[in-house]
Amino acid sequence: MQIGQVIWDVELTRPEFPEVSGQLDCDVCVIGLGGSGLTATLAAAQQGLNVIAIDADRLAAGAGGRNGGLLLAGIADFYHNAKEMVGHDRARKMYQATLDEMDRMQATVPDAVTRGGALRLAHDESELADCKKHFEALIEDGFPAEWYEGPQGTGINITSDGVFHPTKRVIKLAQLATEAGARIFTHSPALSVNSGEVITPNGKVNAKNILVAVDGNLHKVLPELSDKVRPVRLQMIGTAPTNEVKFEYAVYVRDGWDYWQQLPNGRVAIGGGRDLSIETEFTDVNEPTEFMRKYLIDRLDGLNVKAEIEYHWSAIVGYTHNDLPIAQIVKPNVYAVGGYCGTGNVIGALLGRAVIEKIATGHSEVFDTFASA
Repeated sequence: MQIGQVIWDVELTRPEFPEVSGQLDCDVCVIGLGGSGLTATLAAAQQGLNVIAIDADRLAAGAGGRNGGLLLAGIADFYHNAKEMVGHDRARKMYQATLDEMDRMQATVPDAVTRGGALRLAHDESELADCKKHFEALIEDGFPAEWYEGPQGTGINITSDGVFHPTKRVIKLAQLATEAGARIFTHSPALSVNSGEVITPNGKVNAKNILVAVDGNLHKVLPELSDKVRPVRLQMIGTAPTNEVKFEYAVYVRDGWDYWQQLPNGRVAIGGGRDLSIETEFTDVNEPTEFMRKYLIDRLDGLNVKAEIEYHWSAIVGYTHNDLPIAQIVKPNVYAVGGYCGTGNVIGALLGRAVIEKIATGHSEVFDTFASA
């Protein structure tokens, strides 16, 4: 078993980029080269802005390249709960915005995205009742969903959702961004971020606008947000290719605590169990644990998967105290997006794009809809 190795990196090599050196000038500096930062970088370049994007590590070294590969509409809370939390109109706008973003993601990186639905399954009678409320709320507002009773269980097939390959996606986004004129730098941590400048170990970026598109370590890049977001470790394991099972759909169950999918090559990737060790997983230590590995192996056994476990990896993400993502102007011309509560694959891209729209045009309805209270 390869501890720390990510299933998505098999047979793929991420491109290398230089470090920041000396003084650079730009219209927009994007900090963070995951899905949200790269989407923003591409959008800025396509708007004709002079954009520089940097990361403390390599391309998508964080959760953007180490996640579960699920594309799910909406915010972290299920749609019926979101309506109660933020109000019907705002929840509807948020949900529709994520659907629109998934359309853009699929159009931008079609080789990395498959949208054939994803299942929210019921683990017990209580969750079954909640699935029915979730389903009814989606249908009431005209969002795509079907009731599912099939070989994988009982619950909702949210037919707009799907899966994607994180590494393929980030490689393609970086390629498109550089072709559009963006300058990308890696291994260049932002030591300090102030209006107009980003300081790195070997250089400085002078920027009219700055977007911090970092999720799990947002509190480190912008200490001003330490009271709003906490780092959380999510863990996954992956199997060797297997034909023991055929999972047609990606799944999330136990209110989203557990999730899995079967890749086209037959490997099964499964994550979850954090609720069984809540306090230990509130951490920014990106190291897999034996406790969680045993839980996930047992979970696979319950799914009749006995294939050899070849990978075990973790990722650090950001959780907010109110379960809403951060979309905020932290100080003059310094924007922050993050704190996606484990569901940043779509929302991160959406908010990264929204910030660029606001910078380029002075207005973004999406940014205003999600703007932090």
